[in-house]
Amino acid sequence: MPKGKPWNRKDEKQLIDLARAKYPLPDIAKKLGKSKEAVRQKILRLGLEVEQPRASTCSTTSSVKLPEELFSVEDALKMLAGALKKACELGLDKTDIYRLQVTGNLARTYIDGFAKFVDYAGIERHLQELDKKLELLTNAK
Repeated sequence: MPKGKPWNRKDEKQLIDLARAKYPLPDIAKKLGKSKEAVRQKILRLGLEVEQPRASTCSTTSSVKLPEELFSVEDALKMLAGALKKACELGLDKTDIYRLQVTGNLARTYIDGFAKFVDYAGIERHLQELDKKLELLTNAK
């Protein structure tokens, strides 16, 4: 059951106008006096698109600029640790919690993908083979 005041036609029209004018979600929520989550849900129901605030390290558009270098596993773990730390704070709204969940899932997926890309197991096998060859060469002398 909804907690806030119901949407009326004036609110919906203002939402549509603000979304078409490319206002970001937090600004729309503030102008309408509604929560970001309520506005986000209404935007989804109406099939609208809205500008998302851009973080300095992330992009929310389809024209994502790919980094020239991959993040290290340590960088991804730091992001995951930061999301975990933030999730422990009191008073987070649903949007914040959702973003933290997505950040955590992306960091874990990145770490898994990075491990497959680097193929740690293959490197370890190769090192063990080299160790055996070195041992054979050392014993042969």
